[in-house]
Amino acid sequence: MRNASVVTEFILLGIPHTEDLETMLFVLFLSFYIFTLMGNLLILLAIVSSTRLHTPMYFFLCKLSVCDIFFPSVSSPKMLFYLAGNSRAISYAGCVSQLFFYHFLGCTECFLYTVMAYDRFVAICYPLRYTIILSHRVCAILAMGTSFFGCIQAIFLTTLTFQLPYCGPSEVDYYFCDIPVMLKLACADTSALEMVGLISVGLMPLSCFLLILTSYSCIVYSILQIRSTEGQQRAFSTCSAHLTAILLSFMPVVLIYLQPTPNPWLNATVQVLNNLVTPMLNPLIYSLRNKEVKYSLRKVLEEMALIHEK
Repeated sequence: MRNASVVTEFILLGIPHTEDLETMLFVLFLSFYIFTLMGNLLILLAIVSSTRLHTPMYFFLCKLSVCDIFFPSVSSPKMLFYLAGNSRAISYAGCVSQLFFYHFLGCTECFLYTVMAYDRFVAICYPLRYTIILSHRVCAILAMGTSFFGCIQAIFLTTLTFQLPYCGPSEVDYYFCDIPVMLKLACADTSALEMVGLISVGLMPLSCFLLILTSYSCIVYSILQIRSTEGQQRAFSTCSAHLTAILLSFMPVVLIYLQPTPNPWLNATVQVLNNLVTPMLNPLIYSLRNKEVKYSLRKVLEEMALIHEK
């Protein structure tokens, strides 16, 4: 990637209209960040330590937890750093890295939700062939595929954004480097690139959403064929957590990247929810409605308590 910019660093102005609220926001966002890390680490420990959870569904949930640990770590540490009264400057390379890893992890999660919908489709529509269709090899290929295509998408979007010259001003009216705010600072016509970026950012989630919708249409049809009400409720309960997580993940993308008139304050608020709150809620969503995960989490916490007592 050729750096044609005379700007060597950018200044992150933070969340619009939050002047004099730095201390309160620091405490709030730090709490979110800590709970996100702890919750997802506990989910990982619970799944790894319990042989009962060594199934395709929990394998993909493990990867989702890993993504949910790193995703908020792209922007949160720097945001907490300047909210604590430190420098708001970020280097050109740091800005490039933020944008790349934000879209790499975001796209990976998007593909992962699609794979998890396919997993639920196979589990409910072809239960007797579940372990054959989703073998260890297939699961590994699907998991690596989500990261590979996420990386390709992120490279494309990052190259698209930073091939432009940045000559100043260098103030980013946001709390991290993202495509819409960076294009505003470019010293060139960005209309064509904005259209290409919009199609790219919009097309990928839309394609994933349509695949998820197809999977769940087949799932609903199969569930309705179950005669017992109890069986239908059990089948629906295995999908409810995934559907909730999908809505929390896809709605911010629609609000931020596909809105006709950008609103900086709304975008920042939605991004905070997407970057910090959703990754924090995912462990709760997947554990509260799952007896096996709750049982494994209880065992992990009891073991940790015993180690602490010793």
